[in-house]
Amino acid sequence: MSWDPSIYLKFDDNRTRPAAELLARVKAEAPKRVVDLGCGPGNSTALLAARWPDAQVAGVDSSQEMLDKAATSDIPASWHTSDIAAWRSEAPVDVLFSNAALHWLGDHDTLLPALMDQVAPGGTLAVQMPRNFDAPSHTLLRDTVEETGNPELIALLRDNPVAGAEIYHRILAPKAASVDIWETTYLQVLTGDDAVLAWTSGTALVPFTSALEGEACDTFIEAYRQKLALAYPPEPDGSTLFAFRRIFIVAQKH
Repeated sequence: MSWDPSIYLKFDDNRTRPAAELLARVKAEAPKRVVDLGCGPGNSTALLAARWPDAQVAGVDSSQEMLDKAATSDIPASWHTSDIAAWRSEAPVDVLFSNAALHWLGDHDTLLPALMDQVAPGGTLAVQMPRNFDAPSHTLLRDTVEETGNPELIALLRDNPVAGAEIYHRILAPKAASVDIWETTYLQVLTGDDAVLAWTSGTALVPFTSALEGEACDTFIEAYRQKLALAYPPEPDGSTLFAFRRIFIVAQKH
């Protein structure tokens, strides 16, 4: 897949706010090692570096495009390319932070315990993931993909990988002294034409547009755009209301 940081950061405030709200629930006072797993262009890493200026902060992502963007910032962090599903730390991490990344991966019942194993005793695993796979933005994308009849495109479709709060509590409780889980639905007020399409162009749409070229890609995007226009009509002031649900997990290790 080819990620475009400029498209992703078009909605920087909406994408960074959940990271800030997740970070607010992390109680670590003076961690030595902090890792932002799936750091993207570094917008969440900047929050970590600002809160703990004396910590060794690292950003990890599988996208070189995202890391190249992060490297142009003045964020005091090191940047590392890695498949986040296979990532393992060289030393225990005091805060392992992941904002809007782990929903790209499956097998959370094994993934999250494996990540907890990278956390130092008394340390914290903090995770935020979108939980809006049943929203029109996603169901209409699936419909558009299936309507193409393209087997390669259809093979990219994934079942909803994000479970409910009770499931994550049961997964993490055996390795945790405490588990704090909550959900928030953000009513995002977006501006501009085809605002929801612009949002998904930086995230959910990427695997499919990366697999298409030329006219086939344009036709696919237009079909999806028309569906979104009906599902998310503009308000009288021209804005678009886009409800977006997210789940937050803060687990402190024994």
